[in-house]
Amino acid sequence: MTLHRDLLIGGKDQPAVSGRTAEDVNPYSSQVYATVAAAGVEDVTRAVDAADAAFEGWAALGPAQRRKIFLTAADLLEARTEDAVRIMAGEVGGTRPWAMFNVGLAANILREAAAAVTAPRGEVLSAQEEGALGLAVREPVGVVAAFSPWNAPVILGVRAVAAPLAAGNTVVMKPSEDAPIACGLFVADILREAGLPDGVLNVITNAPEDAAAVAEALIADERVRAVNFTGSTNVGRIIGVHAARHLKPAVLELGGKNSVIVLADADVDYAVDAAVFSVFMNSGQICMSADRILVHESLAEEFTAKFTAKTESLASGDPADPHTVVGPLVTPDAARRVAALVEDAVAKGATVLTGGAAPEGAVHQATVLTDLPEDTELYRGEAFGPLAVISTFATDDEAISFANSTEHGLTCGIITENGTHGLRVARRIRTGIVHVNDQSVADEPNAPFGGFKGSGYGRFGGRWGIEAFSNTRWVTLATQQAHFPF
Repeated sequence: MTLHRDLLIGGKDQPAVSGRTAEDVNPYSSQVYATVAAAGVEDVTRAVDAADAAFEGWAALGPAQRRKIFLTAADLLEARTEDAVRIMAGEVGGTRPWAMFNVGLAANILREAAAAVTAPRGEVLSAQEEGALGLAVREPVGVVAAFSPWNAPVILGVRAVAAPLAAGNTVVMKPSEDAPIACGLFVADILREAGLPDGVLNVITNAPEDAAAVAEALIADERVRAVNFTGSTNVGRIIGVHAARHLKPAVLELGGKNSVIVLADADVDYAVDAAVFSVFMNSGQICMSADRILVHESLAEEFTAKFTAKTESLASGDPADPHTVVGPLVTPDAARRVAALVEDAVAKGATVLTGGAAPEGAVHQATVLTDLPEDTELYRGEAFGPLAVISTFATDDEAISFANSTEHGLTCGIITENGTHGLRVARRIRTGIVHVNDQSVADEPNAPFGGFKGSGYGRFGGRWGIEAFSNTRWVTLATQQAHFPF
């Protein structure tokens, strides 16, 4: 029997007003994994009504009580690891190791949120008026609209709501149509079981054809005071425009055209292991995935041979097989999009070192190219799949220029055994994140996570996430009566 889930509004599971539903399809089997309620604009209003009604009570709830909810949710999430493994396999073709990584990091995001609840939140200012006390106080903004993506569904579903809730806001969450349970309803189930009051977190699922209308209605509601979105740069531009039109701050974590730079003083075997992980973890469907591997010319021959051989050894196919590294992409269309990038590159002169065959359903085998011409779509476009290009460089300046030659600016890995050398290069890379002697894929709940240029703006993580969803107020207390000129 196919699983069915309704909307979560005001602590109750409710069908869409229209009664419509949408299918949630397993990308590997092409079978319907679940159906979900297909929200319309009227359901958006109901969800914001519930969040707005719950805001005052949640913001006033004692910090110890709120902290306990996040800590309990973290433990509950870890206890439900097998549920997450099953849901991620069914919705997005996630492998078991990837699902378990999602659970571990998401649980720690919840623990970081718990810590943030009781962290200092304000400053005492040097007031200019005699006898006055000046304060800068951070307070919740109200209702937050949160958009969560499918690719790291449990991590990014939790991240979409943890900081806004910890700051004292209520949330209306719109999860991706490709993983409405894993990056939405499953996260809400955990928090609800942990004791989150009714209406504090509401989840509206929708059919793909209604996504634009639902998102616009959510952002436009005057009671929504902040927005966060994780997803593609193209959609992020639309979300950012809607938020700006209504004068609402937004945190946008968008796509990346990320590089791993292998400097001349790198350990080649380590560099190969790091770069293969960076490219092919979760079949390359991570915003931080590297699809540009830049190798110093002195190491190029050895690195390329070893990287190609390791890539050829990666098992692909059924995500339920414990040996699978490269599982299915989120849809067969996504696999065909990657294949089209390869076809375009080869037609214009690129060389295939391994892979490159037509996809089988949603599975595209791990592929490595070299000699990529500048007039190809892949040269500057995000691969977002199991596809990498190896290029060589002669000088640091050349590598830096190439890494920066994209509209994106999310992350970068620099492989070197000389930390000073690596740091010099890192300071010149125009990204929100850079890792020296490591690859490009990393996340920690207490770190400022976000991009630069076309990869978005604002930061999740640590105190930066709390600040993003808070209103800083200047408050003064006069301890004596002031004198006025008239």
